[in-house]
Amino acid sequence: MEHKTDEPAQPEPERVSCARCGAIAEGTPLTWTCSVENGVRRYFCEECGRRNIRAIESRLDSSGW
Repeated sequence: MEHKTDEPAQPEPERVSCARCGAIAEGTPLTWTCSVENGVRRYFCEECGRRNIRAIESRLDSSGW
């Protein structure tokens, strides 16, 4: 009797997209900005983060920029 041992499935890496322009991060977005708005985590690519850094630092919701 042959027993086949299944290896545990590797989870797929989470795909992160920019909440502003929709750009997709390749791998872990180390240089992206993360903001929590109304309990929801939102990521912004480098370009959108730089363009809106004052609003982000002022803790304004992204719907207002």
